[in-house]
Amino acid sequence: MSVLAVGGRAAILRINPVAKLAAALLLAIVLVLSLDWVSATVALGLELILFVWAGVPWRQFWLRTLPVWVFAPLSGITIALYGQDEGTVYFSWLLVHVTDGSLALALATMVRLLAIGLPSVVLFITIDPTDLADGLAQVLRLPARFVLGALAGLRLVGLFLQDWKSLELARRARGVADSGRMRRFATQAFALLVLSIRRGSKLATAMEARAFGGSTPRTWARASRFGGREWLLIAIGAAVAGIAVAVSVATGNWNFIVGPR
Repeated sequence: MSVLAVGGRAAILRINPVAKLAAALLLAIVLVLSLDWVSATVALGLELILFVWAGVPWRQFWLRTLPVWVFAPLSGITIALYGQDEGTVYFSWLLVHVTDGSLALALATMVRLLAIGLPSVVLFITIDPTDLADGLAQVLRLPARFVLGALAGLRLVGLFLQDWKSLELARRARGVADSGRMRRFATQAFALLVLSIRRGSKLATAMEARAFGGSTPRTWARASRFGGREWLLIAIGAAVAGIAVAVSVATGNWNFIVGPR
């Protein structure tokens, strides 16, 4: 696993982030076209096999995907209690109706959330913000001002936690953070908001002074290339989606969202 992880991680890091976004989006679009559990289960099974070659350490994989594993079953439980009222009734109380239809819809919803969320998280783990900005501007030809502004804002997000800890230590040193947890949180959040606005204003002024807002065509320090590896990743995503749909149609479980159910 370690050899595959090192090689896979090195390979996936070299793939253009635009291709990763395209593969995740393609898979998500295909999976939301139906509400059956077969297509989502097939896609999830294939994805779990491919995750071995994604190069993401298992500890990081479980930590980053933990919200998906938590919220997918919660969504399934909600659908099971308040979903489609069809078939045998197993439990009924006020607005709660657990039936064959609600259980089937809950299973399809839960597996579909896992099949869409897990590959998206795994692919986004390996995306560097600067590489993503280069790809959006050079490959997709998005406006440079929008891309660079978003990149600058994204880079500042990582400083929020440091600022929060610094504010907490400073307030504790002054003896104003010993009681009133809710009040302390509100005042500290407001202080962080003021600090963020000031920092954002300074950054905007600095970027404007360096002609980041100019109308002339920009040059880029690093070329963003889109070649065979990128098309291969998109083809893998399309293959997973195609196999899932084919198995679902072959078994008679395909349930198009705009068609009769």
